[in-house]
Amino acid sequence: MNKLFKYILVDILRNKVILFYTLALLLISFSVFNISDSPEKAIVSLLNIELIVLPLICSIFSTIYFYNSSEFIELLTAQPLRRGFIFSGLLMGLIFSLCTAFLIGTGIPLLLFYPVKASVLFIVTGMVLTLIFSAFALVVAVYAGDKARGIGIILMVWFYFTMLYDGLVLFLMFQLSDYPIEKAMITLACFNPVDLVRILNLLQIDVSAIMGYTGAIFKDYFGTSTGMFFAGVILLGWFMLPAFVATRRFLKKDL
Repeated sequence: MNKLFKYILVDILRNKVILFYTLALLLISFSVFNISDSPEKAIVSLLNIELIVLPLICSIFSTIYFYNSSEFIELLTAQPLRRGFIFSGLLMGLIFSLCTAFLIGTGIPLLLFYPVKASVLFIVTGMVLTLIFSAFALVVAVYAGDKARGIGIILMVWFYFTMLYDGLVLFLMFQLSDYPIEKAMITLACFNPVDLVRILNLLQIDVSAIMGYTGAIFKDYFGTSTGMFFAGVILLGWFMLPAFVATRRFLKKDL
């Protein structure tokens, strides 16, 4: 599996899309820190990229790469290699290359301009989102045989988690505004990894103060060590579950 992982990793790192993704993140990060009058505002600006652009790039790139590598994957399955090793090598190569691109493009400027706990959390959560949406992409790719259909489905998945889910939550809040639902918002946040990452990052830069009573609830829960650990477990589950589903499907898939 190590040789397969190295081959896939080198192949992905030589991809021009990954190079452009890294350079674009690097340029945007340096520009934001140079323009903003405070590092906290810069992180808030970069947070929009982490929550919207990063999942989109990871989802589309991972899906297209899987479809474009279908012939290579079929060749590997014809060899005396376990399918589990093949899929694990593919998944690890994807997430390692995408995480490396994010770490170079955003992590280095953050650590240079604002080397504090908030920056470290920003980097960690960005890499976690990379893992999650790469796993989502592979689930879609192994289930949807058609490339166009797979890309369409993963775009709908991205749209749901980054935009539609928040709209549904806001609609629910307006409809139940007469009831104390602030604590229920914690449960709803756990059903969306993007929202959970947003909350964790905003709490670190004290933007939660402008979120009112709901922000205080989030801070009381996710602002503690226990709450951070619980959030980390949930985010890890958001990666492990789709990765497990994709692996099981790949093992049984007729190539």
